[in-house]
Amino acid sequence: MPGMEILGILIVGGLAWLWYDSLKAREAAVRAAREICVAEGLMLLDDTVAISGLKPARDEDGRLKLQRAYDFEFSDTGNNRLKGSLVLRGRRVVIVNVGMRIAPAARTLH
Repeated sequence: MPGMEILGILIVGGLAWLWYDSLKAREAAVRAAREICVAEGLMLLDDTVAISGLKPARDEDGRLKLQRAYDFEFSDTGNNRLKGSLVLRGRRVVIVNVGMRIAPAARTLH
């Protein structure tokens, strides 16, 4: 049974590493979202991000890293909520999307 015990320890260790790495990546995502909002003159709402995707991907050097996608909400006027997103490969931000606010088309009702 020592083989099963070693396998169990390896699995628990792998899950602990994934949890710790995810916490560090989330901190990097919050920091990046905050910085992008400040740079664009926006307000990061709730001061948090939510993970929306996780997959393995290769970086520029061909190394395998975890790629995480995060969603967040921001406001440009202070009384609305707009969606933004960012993608981290490892701890490096590769894509940021704060979108464009599109005014509703003027309509006349007859």
